[in-house]
Amino acid sequence: MSLKHDLQNIISGNGSVRHGENIQAITSYLRRKKEAISRAQEKEYSKDQETEILVEFIHQNSLWFRDLDDSKYIGAGAEQKVYDYTDPRYILKLNDTIFYRSWYDYFNNLLIHNYFFEDVPYHLVGFLNLENKLNAVVIQPYIRTVESTDLSIVKELLALNGFTNKKNNDYYHPDLGIIIEGLHDENVLTSYGVLQFIDTVIYLTDAFYL
Repeated sequence: MSLKHDLQNIISGNGSVRHGENIQAITSYLRRKKEAISRAQEKEYSKDQETEILVEFIHQNSLWFRDLDDSKYIGAGAEQKVYDYTDPRYILKLNDTIFYRSWYDYFNNLLIHNYFFEDVPYHLVGFLNLENKLNAVVIQPYIRTVESTDLSIVKELLALNGFTNKKNNDYYHPDLGIIIEGLHDENVLTSYGVLQFIDTVIYLTDAFYL
């Protein structure tokens, strides 16, 4: 089986990936609802409609996260708010999908990340409303950094795996149809000589599905 076929199976729910089960259950639900609504409306449904559908799923499956501790807040980047987690082996992150056109795209990002970077996978633990926005709550292994990241090594590693540097810290794989953005030295850490990709922003282009 080719890598692309393997990834397509994961996105469609026919393949498995670490911590992917509940994410795939959500994307399957969204996909079915999207198809039904799009047929009825004869157009794509909006992100607001998608959020309403996702909230239905959250209610039905008791996925509201109730244990956020504001005193554990660490900081925020452009995409996520970061907190210490009750288990010190992990950190907790909130994401309101500001970088994505849809929740479906965000969940696909998590699945592809967990495939490529299985040492630092995202584990979706629930959802909460913060400042009138729905946020996904994920945990991820805590990475202890002991040295700075050499971005030329990041570029070399990605090139060896078929990714072309398009601009700055953004990469594209023409055969897979996958874009990975934001691979700067705050999102790619180095721990004891090993690169750890902790905050990837991954998009699937139309070419991915061909």
